[in-house]
Amino acid sequence: MEAQGTQRAIFEQRFGPHILDVKEQWGELTLVLAREALVSICETLRDDPAFDYKMLVDICGVDRGPDADPRFEVVYHLYSFAHRHRLRLKVRVNEDETVPTVVGIWPNANWYEREVYDMFGVRFEGHPELRRLLMPEDWEGYPLRKDYPLRGYQG
Repeated sequence: MEAQGTQRAIFEQRFGPHILDVKEQWGELTLVLAREALVSICETLRDDPAFDYKMLVDICGVDRGPDADPRFEVVYHLYSFAHRHRLRLKVRVNEDETVPTVVGIWPNANWYEREVYDMFGVRFEGHPELRRLLMPEDWEGYPLRKDYPLRGYQG
């Protein structure tokens, strides 16, 4: 746990003004980041040997509910082989906001971002081919939103 506290201090020192919240739970660190700083922070996390997060494990979406502000979270799970650390990053956005793509940092983000778009409707600015991945192209709505009807929209 002491190493976790040291790691937290390093993140806060390096990225302080862009960190909106920090949580430590289950031996893992979660940083809530300002949307506009996501790409530069991710580049540093990948390239700086002090962090060395070479692996993007997953990106997923969370609908915090129609009344939440901001409504959505985009969650990034990273892993550093060199340091054997896991890190969770979160960016919060509303329906009318976009999240900058991280495809240029981790190419495997391509499909993860498409999945978040397809299921939640979160758009990724700069994504090379943002289109549906799991649902048919003509599907209406986003199935993992909390306000999506259980039986779909009846027409």
